[in-house]
Amino acid sequence: MSGHNKWSTIKHKKGAADAKRGKLFSKIIKEITVAARIGGGDIDGNARLRSAVASAKAANMPKDNVDRAIKKGTGEMEGYNLEEMLYEGYGPEGMAILVSVLTDNKNRAVADVRHAFTKRNGNLGTSGSVAWMFQRKGFASIPKDGVDEDALYDLALNAGADDVTDQGDCFEVLIAPESIEDLRSALEGAGIAYDELKISMIPENTIKLTGKPAEQAMKLLDHLDDLDDVQDVYTNVEFDDDELAQMQD
Repeated sequence: MSGHNKWSTIKHKKGAADAKRGKLFSKIIKEITVAARIGGGDIDGNARLRSAVASAKAANMPKDNVDRAIKKGTGEMEGYNLEEMLYEGYGPEGMAILVSVLTDNKNRAVADVRHAFTKRNGNLGTSGSVAWMFQRKGFASIPKDGVDEDALYDLALNAGADDVTDQGDCFEVLIAPESIEDLRSALEGAGIAYDELKISMIPENTIKLTGKPAEQAMKLLDHLDDLDDVQDVYTNVEFDDDELAQMQD
């Protein structure tokens, strides 16, 4: 499994700007609400909720926002009914894209996703069209500051990790979904901070795009990720580092 492309790193860097516009907070609040609705409001007994709350802390979300989102999920406060959906599609050069959505309006969500694909040289596919190209995995992004690579590698493998890779300014860890809490405990026990620790969809193989197709692909991914109902976007594309730097400037 290749498992690693630059899109996850791009999204994390983008997150700081998103937070200023409230987009990141909105996505985290939706995830907390759904996690609490499905698994209850006890953080210790609800792994998905625990992960969402950890994301809220990493984004410096006020505790009151977190508490309200949990109460909306458990029904203690009036909230909105969110549906989870996964859309599949293709972009330039046949690139595969998965779009994870949490929405209170399914018709609006699918219309927005379809419009993004159409406008940005892509096509919305049918259920199962590209999902088979991805595996559900636990994913962690760990800043390099003060982290010893060998020590992290040993810790992650002992927790059951499949892979640890150097992504330039961070380390990324892949692990079986059922072992993600073991990884969380190991990292926190060792005092190692993480930017992201969540269940993700990882491509089994990647394709590399350069030139105009790469630019079109990035615009499509950005457009999808900016939609209010979209929680996450996954792709099997690799970008050239030099071209990627130019696109981000």
